[in-house]
Amino acid sequence: MFRVLFYQPEIPPNTGNAIRLAANTGCELHLVEPLGFTLEDKQLRRAGLDYHDLARVHVHASLAAAWEVLLPAKVYAFTASATRLYTDVAYTPGDILVFGPESVGLPAEVQEAPEVTDRVRLPMRPSNRSLNLANTAAITVYEAWRQNGFR
Repeated sequence: MFRVLFYQPEIPPNTGNAIRLAANTGCELHLVEPLGFTLEDKQLRRAGLDYHDLARVHVHASLAAAWEVLLPAKVYAFTASATRLYTDVAYTPGDILVFGPESVGLPAEVQEAPEVTDRVRLPMRPSNRSLNLANTAAITVYEAWRQNGFR
């Protein structure tokens, strides 16, 4: 299945919703520290409901540590500044979908890292800055899963 990587997430309910997404789709959720919360955070637990035990969640001390575990694989960095749309990618199981922290998005050094296969974006109105992190991950995971026959 697909692997979702949240780079330094800040808002507990977004990660809680991603835990529920992972449980319901079979994808893995990888979190790169520092996190803006603890995994025992009440808001994170509430958003994830009773799905925490059904999801595969991995916490990595750094992005380098995450790459050691996850690579080789295709890596798609999601950023509002990309020109390629998320629907123009042919996803395959094992791909890594990378999303940045809620307040600033993926930093340039992550977007331009040699491990990144491509930068992609979700379309939105030009006057808007960003979509919600959990929503963006969900839209993308379902598109990748749909392309693969929901297997």
